[in-house]
Amino acid sequence: MQELIRRLLIELGENPTREGLRNTPRRVEKALKFLTGGYGADLDAILNDALFTVDYNEMVIVKDIDFYSLCEHHLLPFFGKCHVAYIPQGRVIGLSKIPRLVDIFARRLQLQERLTSQIAETIDSKIRPLGVAVVVEGTHLCMAMRGVEKQNSFAVTSAMLGVFRDHARTRMEFLELIKHRSSLPTMDSSTLASVTDEAEPVTRR
Repeated sequence: MQELIRRLLIELGENPTREGLRNTPRRVEKALKFLTGGYGADLDAILNDALFTVDYNEMVIVKDIDFYSLCEHHLLPFFGKCHVAYIPQGRVIGLSKIPRLVDIFARRLQLQERLTSQIAETIDSKIRPLGVAVVVEGTHLCMAMRGVEKQNSFAVTSAMLGVFRDHARTRMEFLELIKHRSSLPTMDSSTLASVTDEAEPVTRR
């Protein structure tokens, strides 16, 4: 990998032997391996010891989960907040494992749409809840630094499964609870609701 990075520096018109770039290939290799560490993560090993049988059937929400990822089209960062909710059906996931799950999928070459659905589908498959809801808000440097160069734009994606997909009241309760919380530009619940109403379900029950 380091030799490829040296060649890339040359193709960009740089001199990889100059002082400031001499150790760049090593640093870039280390950074890329960290930023794509999700490929080597064992989901079962991480989650299976944190699945618990609990007599609880109300909404569980973990919101404002920071994430950082790399867009697979340009290898430029995108980052933001992820909000996850589910309604248990006899089993729950340890709360600290939900941000860990987000990290596992974020630390890959990603699309925000895929990231959103992977988080929802994994929770759905692991504990079979009554429903899962995931909303991801992301700022994409491939839009801010190049192309259209829109620095203040951000993307919102959602995955609604089970009762969150089928029942507007449950969905709106979730959207209302996450509405006032982040430093990203605020979207009111009606705007977020329109996003989820128009989205195709990741899966149906």
